[in-house]
Amino acid sequence: MKRLFSRRQKHIPLWRWVGVRMSALAVFTVIAIAFGMWLRFAIEDAIKLRQLPPDARHEMITLRVTPRANEARLWQLFARYYDVVDFLPGLANRDWWMLGVLIAGSIPLILLGGLLASRPLSRQFSNVAGAARRVSEGDFSARANVIPGAPDELASFAMDFNSMTTKLQQYEREVRESSVMLAHELRTPLNAAMGRVQGMLDQVFPNSDEQLRMVHRQLEQINRLVGDLHLLSLARAGQLVLERDVFPLEELISERVAWAAPQLREAGIVPEIDVPKDIMAYGDRDRIGQVLSILIDNALRYASSGKSLSIDVSSSSSLLYTSVSDRGPGVEPALVPQMIDRFWRAESSRARHWGGSGLGLSIASAICQAHGGALEITNREQGGICVRMGLPRHN
Repeated sequence: MKRLFSRRQKHIPLWRWVGVRMSALAVFTVIAIAFGMWLRFAIEDAIKLRQLPPDARHEMITLRVTPRANEARLWQLFARYYDVVDFLPGLANRDWWMLGVLIAGSIPLILLGGLLASRPLSRQFSNVAGAARRVSEGDFSARANVIPGAPDELASFAMDFNSMTTKLQQYEREVRESSVMLAHELRTPLNAAMGRVQGMLDQVFPNSDEQLRMVHRQLEQINRLVGDLHLLSLARAGQLVLERDVFPLEELISERVAWAAPQLREAGIVPEIDVPKDIMAYGDRDRIGQVLSILIDNALRYASSGKSLSIDVSSSSSLLYTSVSDRGPGVEPALVPQMIDRFWRAESSRARHWGGSGLGLSIASAICQAHGGALEITNREQGGICVRMGLPRHN
């Protein structure tokens, strides 16, 4: 019976899953009662026949082959050897008592079968409830196990819950780590600006335009950081305003590479671009261009030693992929998923001393997600990384 339930529950809605199990349990109970009644008749008939004299037993067996043709003689044998109460319709008939016994005996089986049938359902609810309780207590590492045999809707609910807690755990880690990083990123330019102004007030530094420009640069750095954080907040809240339009992707890529041409020449990098001219993209041109600039800047900042930068475009039925690849030192595989975290900067291959706030890839990922796409990062087989921007394709 358990196998029957597990087969029927697959790929069906929750209400139908419960209905199938309860219906199967009801059908199984009716069949069991009918089989019990048949078995009772067969056993009692065999006992009665064994109690008859040999001649009467032989005659009874022979006459029962064609009961309609031998009805009168059969009634004579019944009247002589059988109890007349068994032929009455009232409650004195032992058949009713037997039926009552079977029904009473089936009730515990129905309850047990119902408990077994609903066990995956209740266990899945209990697992999700237990995990939710742990999350409410601040344990964002809690996960709900997916119970084998549970309805598809509940299994999907558990997996969605796990995805949610994974995101919460990521956000909690980002908030914890970025609070320290944010204080450092803001303190450095702010202290520099305040020190410069204080030096001008104390006449340690001359009160000149050059000194003011140095203070202005520090304040610009603070303003840029605050702006980046604001952009991330808007994107994660789903409130990033996008001015979508259709534009040639090859033209945008060429424009952003041209903007970075002086830095590329200084690094000794000749970019390789493989983009069909007829590829049209749909989205906010400036925001997508911002993503491209971030990816090019990352390659210049962290992978210039590889002397390689390649940009190519591919597509699927629904997405348009723009890949920016380098031949730098790459990143340890375990750290790749963390690269889009806010303020993330690896301490080895992509070292802190290269500068930057660590928000670039977070911003690029947020812009892609706001467009309905995603940012994928992978290590290349012969060194370096490939960052692939996936955006919905324009039809």
